[in-house]
Amino acid sequence: MERSRIALPIGITLDRFIKSKQDEYPQAAGEFSQLLRDIALASKVVNREINKAGLVDIMGYIGQQNKAGDEQQKLDVLAHIRFSRAFSKGGEAAGIISEETKSFTDFKNKGKYVVAIDPLDGSSNIDVNVSIGTIFSIYKRKTRPGTKLTQKDFLQKGSEQVAAGYILYGSSTMLVFTTGKGVFGFTYETTLGEYVLSHPQMRCPANGKIYSINEAGLPQCPNPGIGRYLDKCKKDGFTARYIGSLVADIHRNLIKGGIFIYPATDRYRDGKLRLLFECNALAMIVEQAGGMARNGSKRILDIAPKDLHQTTPFFVGSKRLVKELLSELQRK
Repeated sequence: MERSRIALPIGITLDRFIKSKQDEYPQAAGEFSQLLRDIALASKVVNREINKAGLVDIMGYIGQQNKAGDEQQKLDVLAHIRFSRAFSKGGEAAGIISEETKSFTDFKNKGKYVVAIDPLDGSSNIDVNVSIGTIFSIYKRKTRPGTKLTQKDFLQKGSEQVAAGYILYGSSTMLVFTTGKGVFGFTYETTLGEYVLSHPQMRCPANGKIYSINEAGLPQCPNPGIGRYLDKCKKDGFTARYIGSLVADIHRNLIKGGIFIYPATDRYRDGKLRLLFECNALAMIVEQAGGMARNGSKRILDIAPKDLHQTTPFFVGSKRLVKELLSELQRK
């Protein structure tokens, strides 16, 4: 049997897991594996900083807004710096685009990959000790390595991702990622300082009884299908669960089965969630786990982005539930 096809035991470290999978990507020659290590290292540093929140002055707003109009938290900026430094020093990422910056950063090296990242999603929840996360997408750059980066290196469809993942900072810290060959979850073992495999080949249940939406915004939804679908969920005995941290909501539904709903509203006609920094990565993970991700009319991974900070409605989760919602949205 090929080594790459041998079932790996729970408890194997991330580094050993990456080495065992390197033969599946002979064209990467180790660069791609180093990128994952850079992400893991930066996440450990961010995890340490988050755990100090309340003991040092790293909570609260800094008085500025990011490109999306959200108030930036001190930890947003800190996390952006930590991940940027890890990618820059690692040398395998040619550049990054972050939710916290207006444009991309060119590291001016010979890296083959570019990274789109939301360094700290849901950071406003830190003040009240609620789970938050990091979301990342990895693409092969379109231009020749060693040349100047351009927007087209980043404006790629989600289907062109070579890897995607998230880090959940919660009761335990988890790194969940896919390279297009299944979804794997690693839990951070603090005494060892290592991520260890805890969730091999994660699968999203085809059905579920959880719906996740900020129902306070329902009156602002122009499509009445959202309300009809929620009424059906309530009649069928569903449970409403909405944390307000995107990674945490997606992670719960990925494991237990459910649907996450973030529709267009009168204020946000094109939705509010960012395609490149949030939706593409999470859509790839959920699809690789057997679920579904749509914007109402299109598969999320098929959307061709026209702007680095483009937004979209986002309906993601158990396949049966997403299909039922889409049917309601298409009804007149």
